[in-house]
Amino acid sequence: MTTNLLDDAQQYGMDHNLPYAGAVAPEDAWALLQADHKIILVDVRTHAERDWVGRVSIPEAQHQAVQWSLYPGGAPNPEFIAQLKAAVPDTDTVILFLCRSGVRSRHGAKLATEHGYSQCYDILQGFEGDKDVHGHRKTVGGWCSAALPWLGA
Repeated sequence: MTTNLLDDAQQYGMDHNLPYAGAVAPEDAWALLQADHKIILVDVRTHAERDWVGRVSIPEAQHQAVQWSLYPGGAPNPEFIAQLKAAVPDTDTVILFLCRSGVRSRHGAKLATEHGYSQCYDILQGFEGDKDVHGHRKTVGGWCSAALPWLGA
């Protein structure tokens, strides 16, 4: 199953000319994490986002937090690659990058690929997905609206 999902993710990457291995829907990310405990989810949201908004509920060994930007202020994290290398030292590890809505995770996957990581995948739609007609998140796309396991703040 993991091979098929990763093949599909890589095909998506080729079809969309992505500068990293590929991308997966949240449901496929969850299936991959369940099927192979060596796969790592790297949450690039700020610590504040994870603490106040919520976080994925997966085994700790599969979940790493490496902030793309810093809170408060949103400055880029100058230690992103160093922290990623400390969290995931094997550059052949399958890494699923997650952020709020799928933007910072793409940047993280791209930068990691540029630094020698060969299996970087973006989780499309992120943790919270897009805003609905009322301007709220967690109802249109993303990990939460797919009813995947997560812990609230």
